[in-house]
Amino acid sequence: MAPEKIVNGVNVDQLFANINRFKEEPDLALYKFRATNTWIDGTHNRATVSDFYGAGQEDTSREPKVYEADEPRSLLGRDLGANPVEYLLVALSSCLTTSLIAQASARDIALEKVESRYEGDIDLRGLLALSADVPVRYQSIRVYFKIEADIPEARKEELLHLAQKYSPVAVTVSQATPVSVHMDKS
Repeated sequence: MAPEKIVNGVNVDQLFANINRFKEEPDLALYKFRATNTWIDGTHNRATVSDFYGAGQEDTSREPKVYEADEPRSLLGRDLGANPVEYLLVALSSCLTTSLIAQASARDIALEKVESRYEGDIDLRGLLALSADVPVRYQSIRVYFKIEADIPEARKEELLHLAQKYSPVAVTVSQATPVSVHMDKS
């Protein structure tokens, strides 16, 4: 039996096996991720992720992961965690990087090092209702990648394009995604 093919820490054999399973049984590709959040005090919240639905079943095997969220002191918080828009940048960074690594691994491209940095601009006049002309969101987000690999620059640019195209978080924040908010009556 041949050893598993691992590229950049990704089991490429398993990656393609999953792709083939999803082609044969599309319902297995449907995932539902969840989070809960509890207000602690002031601008401090505590979010938790644990169970999710995927590959045709509920998965409760993970230990819960807890995220403290707060605002910096200049925004009336106590700086007990990253603020929500910083978490959005963290999610974007993780998703783009994971997507890039998966795309490189599937193409048998060995990467030596990948780093990225993120900047987003928000005008607080929007969320403070000081100006109807200012949107209540990031006005722009800039991403800068450094990729060390023995491949031409054009290939690195291709990986960036693929990462952006196939990153669920990048696509979610760059295109309108419906968000519905309801009272929980359970």
